[in-house]
Amino acid sequence: MTVNVLFVCLGNICRSPTAEGLFKAEIVRAGLADVIATDSAGTGGWHVGNPPDKRAIKAAAERGIDISVLRARQVQGRDFEKFDYVLAMDQSNLADLKRLRPGDYTGQLNLFLDYADNVGESEVPDPYYGGDEGFEHVLDLIEQASKGLLLDIRQRYLS
Repeated sequence: MTVNVLFVCLGNICRSPTAEGLFKAEIVRAGLADVIATDSAGTGGWHVGNPPDKRAIKAAAERGIDISVLRARQVQGRDFEKFDYVLAMDQSNLADLKRLRPGDYTGQLNLFLDYADNVGESEVPDPYYGGDEGFEHVLDLIEQASKGLLLDIRQRYLS
């Protein structure tokens, strides 16, 4: 059995590829790369085929994570057939995903930060129009949520 996780933001060049890269590193460290698969997508299609934002690549690389190989894609309705978790970075993305979700979807459609403890925020803020510190903050939030998500997957699917 493979547990499939999809991270979703607006353009798939900042938050969701960062989440994909960090979570992938987390599952490799946990020895679960053979049972958990990851992907990321955007609700919008403006950046399809493009690599992540240079600032996101740099911030992730400073923490030992290479996201430069990822390429943006737009979320599709059929993603709900494959993914056990579809995780939005903010309420706007979540609303878009709820409109796409088929009525028979039984997976987890949530905000990613629902899995983070004590971060004081419910949404991963979009760092695109800010400076480098915004990308660092996003990484901190994603690291916290990744730990909680891995715990949820272990409890729900791997215990």
